[in-house]
Order: sequence, then C-alpha cells, then structure tokens
Amino acid sequence: MKSCVTISLVSSLRGGPWILWDDLATSCRKAAELGYDAVELFTEGPSAGVPGELAGLLSETGLSLGAVGTGAGKVIGGLTLTDPDEEVRAQARAFISDMITFGAQHGAPAIIGSMQGTHGGEVSREQALSLLAEALEELGEIAATSAVKLIYEPLNRYETNLFNRFNEAAEFLDGLKTKGVTLLADLFHMNIEEADIAAALREGARHVGHVHFADSNRRPIGDGHTVMEPIADALRDIGYDGCISAEAFDWPNPDAAAQQTIDSYRKYFG
Repeated sequence: MKSCVTISLVSSLRGGPWILWDDLATSCRKAAELGYDAVELFTEGPSAGVPGELAGLLSETGLSLGAVGTGAGKVIGGLTLTDPDEEVRAQARAFISDMITFGAQHGAPAIIGSMQGTHGGEVSREQALSLLAEALEELGEIAATSAVKLIYEPLNRYETNLFNRFNEAAEFLDGLKTKGVTLLADLFHMNIEEADIAAALREGARHVGHVHFADSNRRPIGDGHTVMEPIADALRDIGYDGCISAEAFDWPNPDAAAQQTIDSYRKYFG
C-alpha cells in the first residue's frame, strides 16, 4: 500500500476536504519531505501548474500521482452524468474523459464522486442508474484504453441518492460490461453508511481500487472515532496494494494535518 495526500489547486474551495493547498510545487515538496509515496490532485480541469511542471515535480520528488479528482466539473461547472439535460450530460462525459487522459499521462486514475449526480424531479431512479451505467461503460473503456482505471465513489446519503453503500455499488459494477471501472472506499462516507466497514471491504474486495483515509468527522485519522485496526487488517487480508489517500479537512492546519496523516498511515500500515 502507498501513502498519499490530497492537494487542492482550487483556492475558491478552501475549507473543503483536502490537506494541502494552492501551490503545486510547495505541496509536492512538502509531501515528499514528510515521506509520502504519492499525491492526489483536485484541479479545475485537466492540467496542473504550467506545462511540464507536474511531470518535473514527480520526477524531482520521486512521488507518484495517485489519482485525479473530477469534482470541479460539478462544483464549479454544474455538470453531472445524470442531469436531465442531454447536453449537460455530454459535457460531463467530455470533462471526465479529459480528466482520464490527464491522469493517464502520469499513470493515475480519475475519480467520479459528485459528478455522478442524483435522481429526482424529472429523472427517476431507474433512469438515473441507466444513465450512470451508460456513462461508466463509455468512460470505463476510455480509461482501459489509457491503461488506467476509472474510480467510481459511493457517497453518503447527504451527497447522493444513487449508491451509498459499498457493496450495492459493487453489485452495480458487476452488471457492467466494461472492466475499466473500480470503486473508491472512502472511510468517511463508509463510517456513515456501513454497519461494519471492514466487513464491507472484505465482501467487496473484487472492486476495491482506491481508499480515502479520513476519520469519522472527516478530520485526519486519529482525530475522530473510527477504529482503524480492523479496517487495516481487512485491506491487508484482501491484498489491497493501492493508495491510502488522505481526503480530509486540513485540521487544525495543512502542515499539522499532513503530519498527523502520515503518522497514522505508518501506525496502521507501516
């Protein structure tokens, strides 16, 4: 498993669940100095810094790119895969496709979280799931062609009404033709929705493709009430070898949150 820390380059969203902020070079060097293996990026679109900067920083620091988030497509652009407007859905798929291509240049998968959307109003649950499946089939194949995975994230009930529990989403993926999509196990969301996080991970082991490392209150692990030992045991037992990526609030500040997270990673996975 690889330690990973999130970097947001979208200053207008400061206060969101990312550990390091704003400056790509400073954040990458800080991550490397603390001993992280990888970084996960949240950007406004399919780029980071000036042309060539990200590749240069990854080479300089020895970090890998763990994943790229697509959430800005929803938060800034208002785009989702289940919008009732066909043109909006097409723009959402195009945005995610561009993010897949961007991440794949550095061997990293793209994550679909908030861009999945919801059902309601003009769109029934059945229609929304059909639209989601259609999009994941298309985008999963784009990812597979680029030699990466597309990561779909079940979110808690306050953020989507599509899939909240990990194994409901796993069964949904079982019904897709594409093999280019996997799941994100976000410990914050799972704390809300799962009766037993470790058991859910074991049951859905076939689709665990990325892990978001945050405590019950979305602060860094160690600052809430999540019991990590059985979760860490489950991830080891299923042979998970991907990123343990801190998508958490920068509490009480970015430097302290980054230090707390790497200390917790070493405690449970080191």
